[in-house]
Formats: sequence, C-alpha cells, structure tokens
Amino acid sequence: MKPPLFDYVRAETVDEAVAARAAHEYSAVLAGGQSLLPTLNFRLARPDALIDIGRIKALQGTAIDGDEIVIRAMARQREVEYDEAIFAANPLIRETLGNVAHAVIRNRGTVVGSIAHADASAELPALLLATGGAVIARGPKGERRIEANAFFKFHMTTSLAADEIAVAVCIPRLPPGTGYAFLEFARRHGDYALAGVCALLTMGAGGRVASARLAACGIGSRAVRLVAAEAALNGQKPDAASFAAAAKAARDAVTASDDRQASIAFRKHLLEHIVGRALGMAHGRAGKPFAS
Repeated sequence: MKPPLFDYVRAETVDEAVAARAAHEYSAVLAGGQSLLPTLNFRLARPDALIDIGRIKALQGTAIDGDEIVIRAMARQREVEYDEAIFAANPLIRETLGNVAHAVIRNRGTVVGSIAHADASAELPALLLATGGAVIARGPKGERRIEANAFFKFHMTTSLAADEIAVAVCIPRLPPGTGYAFLEFARRHGDYALAGVCALLTMGAGGRVASARLAACGIGSRAVRLVAAEAALNGQKPDAASFAAAAKAARDAVTASDDRQASIAFRKHLLEHIVGRALGMAHGRAGKPFAS
C-alpha cells in the first residue's frame, strides 16, 4: 500500500520542528522511520504533515550526564547498542537492544523513536519503565521531563502533546550491586514478543533484595511495571521460593485478549516462566563486573 497525502517539512533546528508541529493539527515526526513508515503505508497513521528531524545536529548522539545516560532523538539503536560508555553505565540497554527486530532495522531505527511510538509489544518502553527513566519533550512552551510511569498511556499512545517532540530519553546508571536481565519469547527471531521482561535486582544488607524493578511488554495494551512481583521480592532472600512467588504474582499483569498469536492463558504461563528465568539471571549478575 501507499501512504496518504501529507505535507513534508525538513526541519534544520529543534525550534523549526516544534513550530511545524504547532502549525499542523495532526503531524508525525520522522526520525529513523522504522516504526512510522509501516503505519503510514498501511494507513494506520494519517498525518497532515510529516516533520523530518534527521538533519538536526542538536538531536544527534548520546552523553553521560552524572547518573544518567542521555540518548538524543537521532541516536540510532545500533549506535547505542555498541557504545562502550553506555554499556559500562547500564548494560541492560545493550541486552534489551539486542532483542529489537533485526540488526538492519537497528541500523536505522532510533531509541527515542521506538519509545515515542509506544508499541505495546516493543522492548524499549519496558526498558524505560524498569530503569525508571524519562522522556524529554520540547514544545512551544519549552522543555519538560515526563517520567516513564506517566508517559505510556495505551498502545501507540503517550502523554506527548500534539505540538511536542520527544528530543531525548534519560536512563539512569545501574546502582552498585545491581543485577540485570532482559528475556523475551517471540515466534521467530525479530518478531514482536508475546511476552518480554526487564529485570533489575539491587542487593542490600544480609544478602536480601533491597530493590526489585520489573517491567514487561507484549502482555497488555502498553508496557507495564510488574508491581505485584516487585512487592513479592523486596526485602526477601533471593532464592528459588521468592523467585517463584514473584513469577506467580506477575501472571495477573497479563491483560491481553486471546488472539491468533497466543491465548491469555498461554501468555500468563509464558510470563511466569520468563520472570523466573530473568530473576535468576539478574541475581547471578548482581555484584559482578559488567561483561559483554
């Protein structure tokens, strides 16, 4: 299929891009295009203007700013995946990106674009939720920071205003003593996950779990924190019994309806299994140097 007609705006600065957003009732922002272009071709999206931010130098690259990793809107997924400074600060980013589609897609796709697209089955929204990251948005009224737990509203729906652009995402460094893991199950490599889990375990005094953060994709209308599973772990010894209890508690987070890919019963079973495995991996890495 072919996309519907739209105006094309190639912005040279962030201010130009924001002005173009404000001037059109319904616009779309083109960065890598790996999520946007298929929705245009299938006419799932019908913007009256397409705003290309590919030439804006201020939106390129990444930075480590104190305890946060700043990934700007035009930073490609493959660029972020193989950035050694980012890996040293938070290796969960590389592990999660390794599960996103295929390498050829990651060569063009952007981290910020995938997060702003907010597909319920995509891996990067779950990463942002699990790490407690945030989206930096720019609009006519200036810049604002949107925490991950307030950003994702529904499948392909976020709290970005119609006249705002996501200019960066901020992801925290992993705290000392924290183990990490990302696991997912898909029918074929590169497909969207039927269920995927980001897990972070920070160990505390006495060998108990000081903080557990878990987020999942593919199980509902948006990426979600697995708060019941987290509650089952915090303050507990990281053993098979506590991991099993957390994995069982995660089942209730599945809200996706039966579809051609999987039933809700299968997704519940799958999520329980993946959470248990991810927690075991995260615990095994806690307190150890990050290794590629």
